[in-house]
Amino acid sequence: MANLFDIPSEYKDLRGSVRALAEKEIAPYAKAVDEDHRFPQEAADALQKAGLAAAHVPTEFGGDGADALAVVIIIEEVARVCGASSLIPAVNKLGSLPLILGGNKDQKQRWLSQLAQGKGFSYCLSESEAGSDASALRTKVERDGDGWILNGSKKWISNAGISEFYTVVAQSDASLGSKGITAFVVEKSDPGVSFGSPEKKMGFRGSPTREVYFDNVKLADDRRISEVGEGFALAMNTLDHTRITIAAQALGIAQGALDVATQYSHERKQFGKEIFDFQGVQFMLADMAMNIEAARQLTYVAASKSESDEKDLRFFSAASKCFASDVAMKVTTDAVQILGGYGYVSDYPVERMMRDAKLTQIYEGTNQIQRIVMARNLPNA
Repeated sequence: MANLFDIPSEYKDLRGSVRALAEKEIAPYAKAVDEDHRFPQEAADALQKAGLAAAHVPTEFGGDGADALAVVIIIEEVARVCGASSLIPAVNKLGSLPLILGGNKDQKQRWLSQLAQGKGFSYCLSESEAGSDASALRTKVERDGDGWILNGSKKWISNAGISEFYTVVAQSDASLGSKGITAFVVEKSDPGVSFGSPEKKMGFRGSPTREVYFDNVKLADDRRISEVGEGFALAMNTLDHTRITIAAQALGIAQGALDVATQYSHERKQFGKEIFDFQGVQFMLADMAMNIEAARQLTYVAASKSESDEKDLRFFSAASKCFASDVAMKVTTDAVQILGGYGYVSDYPVERMMRDAKLTQIYEGTNQIQRIVMARNLPNA
């Protein structure tokens, strides 16, 4: 009987090639990227050269047309060695997916083709007073003849200042609440666009997180994605698909921590033998591996549902993000414990992995929000 729960060989081959690239071109710079709080340009160049920075872009617009599972595997393998670098493909998908879901062919040709060539795409939804309650946003866009004028600011924007393009969700009619929100593509070069200083973060230090400011930014109507008033629904639909990429990040971080902890447990000797030989350590490693594999299976199922846009996608995307990120936090914490004092210092990467893992429980909707989403979308309910 065929193994119904095994991925096809092409995905295994993809994993092998991405892992080889990550270990050769990304891992050697991961520590410096974190310590220097600098963008991982080496990773960006390597991923772009290999066609992995925005592999999800359809082939007709110059991309590889990678499906949701392929993108998950790319992000997972990059995150295994460097969380910040994994945000390059993850953010590019997040920023451009509203365009893929709601844009017309001319818009896709205009911006997706440039994304495939290496120009990044970020996503502007959150604001200072509109985090979990995304519909409470205050950034406004008003009609100006045949076009629009955009004013306001967005907070916690990943790769802000690096990316060339931004999907911006703004209030076009406050009286309509969430049905008065519209999405636009804004370019970094547009007059009136500026950026705040990079946030000083606990983890993912190589990915710049900034506020983005819009001061009377004039936009032609061809910058509008989908219909007026459909921006919030488009934003939520986008997150249903992209939360899975956060699960992929969490998976990669957790796997990387387990790999380091397992290797260390064989190298470190106490009381005359490897610490791996102590049952207490074995139990920790077993639990780590078990939970990672469970998270991987859930994430891959969610990716398949994303690709076919199944009706229970919202539950599975929230579940995969929530479970995988909780697993990553527990696994990285246990990895630090197994390494002991060495785990607490930067000589080994597990302390960085633990700091990175924390963010996966927070962004694209906290895990408390994910549980609310799951409860409202229980399968077969």
